[in-house]
Amino acid sequence: MKASVINEFGDVNVLKYSDVETPKPKRGNILIKILAAGINRFDLYIRKGEVAPELPFPHILGTDAAGEVAQLGEGVTSFNVGDRVIPAPGYPTKEEEYTIRPTNTAPSFTIPGLGVWGTYAQYMEVPERFVMKDITGLKPEEVATLPIAIATGVHATKEIGGVKAGDKVLVHSGASGSGSMIIQIAKALGAQVATTVRDNKKGEAVKKLGTDLVINTREEDFVERIKQWTGGQGVEVVIDNLGGDVLAKSLESVKPGGVVVAFGFVAGTQVSFDIRNLFFKQKQIRGSMASDIDDLKYGLELVRKGKIKPVLDHTLPLSRAAEAHRLIAENKVTGNIVLLPWEE
Repeated sequence: MKASVINEFGDVNVLKYSDVETPKPKRGNILIKILAAGINRFDLYIRKGEVAPELPFPHILGTDAAGEVAQLGEGVTSFNVGDRVIPAPGYPTKEEEYTIRPTNTAPSFTIPGLGVWGTYAQYMEVPERFVMKDITGLKPEEVATLPIAIATGVHATKEIGGVKAGDKVLVHSGASGSGSMIIQIAKALGAQVATTVRDNKKGEAVKKLGTDLVINTREEDFVERIKQWTGGQGVEVVIDNLGGDVLAKSLESVKPGGVVVAFGFVAGTQVSFDIRNLFFKQKQIRGSMASDIDDLKYGLELVRKGKIKPVLDHTLPLSRAAEAHRLIAENKVTGNIVLLPWEE
């Protein structure tokens, strides 16, 4: 099969369009023909060696996919060849841990593209238990924008952040793949949503998602704007996918007793803030990492009901994965880029 493979860490040029052996599904596993593969910013960190320095090579990146069943391993009974499916964006690799819940607490939990070969390929092998039938009715390239963004978004917003109807929520980087999804999830939960962007074009894009307040951080301070929006109190929850100095300011943006959910580090891995702002006002910082299979099910049901829509910027052939990584690194994408493994 064709795949975009890395044999070393480095810049976008380490992504090589190559021939590799097609997996043969083991007992209990499914071979999926990948019709579309999503790209996440996290893939860029893995490629550069910032996540798993001991990663064995050769390696295939990619967590998100939409596809169809190509072959069934022995004992698989829940699927038929040709079924449209979505692999879970994370699962335990040890069979004895398959029943641990939440899924992401299992010791062997990993995501495709990190602990196992990922989706930048024409085929992938996934345990039957962690494959879902595609109920969305969407095109494969639209579906491929969803799995990790929607599952981690549900986990961070609903499970960790506890967002509920009537809350005011700040979502950072609203035009990004994760941000655009979290805005929709928070709105589906009944919250009012503010979001940050860095230019007016992206501001227009997030307004279409139902955002109540758009803050262009190149023109105004988001802490001050949030205080104005909330009558000086601050929001109930901030979903912070940036980290660094932004997270310290996120802490200033929540009301007393409010919650900052941290699940990204685009703006840096080190955070410094005045501890008095945390405990005097009984604020909370909660980490959120990956998701449970039920988070994906919940999110896909919202998609089926039309409450969440994919945000697809454009597609590229799998052979141009390096170009896609470059565009994401340069912040030239609104929403998601998707790779098509069967197009030249």
